[in-house]
Amino acid sequence: MTRGNQRELARLKNAKKQTDGGKGKRGDDGLSAAARKQRDAEIMQQKQKKANDAGKSTEKK
Repeated sequence: MTRGNQRELARLKNAKKQTDGGKGKRGDDGLSAAARKQRDAEIMQQKQKKANDAGKSTEKK
């Protein structure tokens, strides 16, 4: 029974993780799938525009 304590600690850790819920990056933000898709598309467009602007400013003529 050398692993009994390890198993118990793992169970406690997993139980805590389950009760903490969505603390991670993909937490529930209360948006529908369509609204989330729209929001993400806008964010990606802003990032792309910023990257393009940065690329143009460092480009040599």
